[in-house]
Amino acid sequence: MLDIVAVLTQIDDFMYCPVLIIVMAVAGLYFTIKTKGVQIRLFPESVRLLLEPSGDKDSVSSLQAMLVSTASRVGTGNIIGVSTAICLGGPGACFWMWVMCIIGASSAFIESTLAQIYKRKDEKGQFYGGPAYYIEQGLKKPKIAILFCIFLISTYAVGFNLLCSYNLQSTFMDYSFYNPAITPVIVGAALAAITGYCLLGGGKRIVKVTGTVVPIMGVSYVIIALIVILFNYSNVPAMFGLIIKDAFDFKSIAGGILGSCLVYGIKRGLFSNEAGVGSAPNASASAKVSHPAKQGLVQTLSVYIDTLVLCTATALMCLSTGVARDAAVSGAPYVQNAISTVFGQAGPIFITVAMVLFAFTTLIGNLYYVDNALIYMNRKRKPSKRFMNIFYLCATVIIFVGAIIPMDAAWAAADITMGGMTLINLPVCILMGKTAIDCLKDYEKQKKSNKDPIFKASDIGLDEAQLGYWK
Repeated sequence: MLDIVAVLTQIDDFMYCPVLIIVMAVAGLYFTIKTKGVQIRLFPESVRLLLEPSGDKDSVSSLQAMLVSTASRVGTGNIIGVSTAICLGGPGACFWMWVMCIIGASSAFIESTLAQIYKRKDEKGQFYGGPAYYIEQGLKKPKIAILFCIFLISTYAVGFNLLCSYNLQSTFMDYSFYNPAITPVIVGAALAAITGYCLLGGGKRIVKVTGTVVPIMGVSYVIIALIVILFNYSNVPAMFGLIIKDAFDFKSIAGGILGSCLVYGIKRGLFSNEAGVGSAPNASASAKVSHPAKQGLVQTLSVYIDTLVLCTATALMCLSTGVARDAAVSGAPYVQNAISTVFGQAGPIFITVAMVLFAFTTLIGNLYYVDNALIYMNRKRKPSKRFMNIFYLCATVIIFVGAIIPMDAAWAAADITMGGMTLINLPVCILMGKTAIDCLKDYEKQKKSNKDPIFKASDIGLDEAQLGYWK
């Protein structure tokens, strides 16, 4: 097992440093320059569009599509990922998460706008699409589209689910009853059983209840983090000073770049907000809007909510308390130690409950993306019920395995599979970027004429016959 972990870690290290860091930075900066900082410049417009109705009660609005993608982004990574980055990389990881969030939001705009342009409409009048569809229709590369789907399935059915399960069981480490030989097995079995039950047709009420409770829990988490920060307000100036100092300690970064705040900040930031990964476009394509750029703008907000709000809440809460941070407490223990300084024993219990809810909805949401990829690979048809049942059973086994594997293996598997998606999606977005940028220019041109922008493919030089919806 240790040999496998070592191999996965080596692949992970090479993939992110230098390959992914360069690709993400180049893509993000390129799109930021080409769109003139759309993610910052049109932030007020993004907020306004968030509340714009779809105009059809049976269609998905921009807000609903954004909430679906946000639900996928928000999860255990907002708590455990940030904690791990700070404990292993240092406080400066927060700064690099913020930087990659702002830069990456431009990539999120491009990928979601492309998903809208190349979306399709099914016989029930619902919209669908994503990277596989814009790769096939825009680049005329169906084999690359299939490869992307394979990486997406590997990420959301294997990598992320292994890590999600591990992260959940790690929240029990600080409890006196925790037994490393038994507790992970129990947690993994329970999580796999409940998720499998819901996937195989039961538990609809469970899914509905958690879908309602999780947003409330997310808001509650931010409020509690703010309370902890307020209790430690005198430490806040020094805390920000520590973050900036560590972020620009280039001598330290150069001395051990693979374990530096720079690399950990980028890794965990990407894992959390998924900007440019190619996951959110699957949800973005489902929205009914009058112009593709509208959904692209709304999706930039999802990236901000995930990183600048939730991830930052975790980081500042932990750092403001001054509790010890090192590899021994990386993950849930660091967060639980921080919150217990104000809320005592109730704090870790709250984190555990939040993690249980976040983990469950993350697992269900992950497999929603997988369903879309399987449909694409099955010639745009839903696979048979028998195939899906076997697939879901395999998925539940993976969830169980995730709870009992080493931490390094869980993180490496998630990083590698997600990295594979990103290394396909971002270059594709660069190649097709002109289409999304022309779409943005068309949107802004119509806005300057005081119009509610309506998209026509021919206005930006696209062949209407090649598109599934826009004419």
